[in-house]
Amino acid sequence: MIVEVVGGADEVPEVRVVDVDDLTRLHLALGAVTDEEADEALREAGLGRLEDDQTGVLDVAALRAAAEPQAGTGDWAQRWDSVVAEAAGAGRLVDDGAGLQVQVESAAGA
Repeated sequence: MIVEVVGGADEVPEVRVVDVDDLTRLHLALGAVTDEEADEALREAGLGRLEDDQTGVLDVAALRAAAEPQAGTGDWAQRWDSVVAEAAGAGRLVDDGAGLQVQVESAAGA
């Protein structure tokens, strides 16, 4: 699953949750936006925040709410719960488990 922050209409960054059925890899992809614009867009969308240029924190509940309706598989909820449990085991949950640390990458194709 990818959370993208890309340039939107009228140069206002847009946040999209895409590839929701691929739970093998979760990351934050930034298009042609500044770190400040990305952080603001994520916060306004209620999906998280940018920690630095390499790390983002995504809101676990908000991300699930945004992604699950787009899911194309019947076992998506169970697979998502596994992703969150794996992140907890790896020490990537923050904010008392409400946030999930993810890697920031370039959204070159976005």
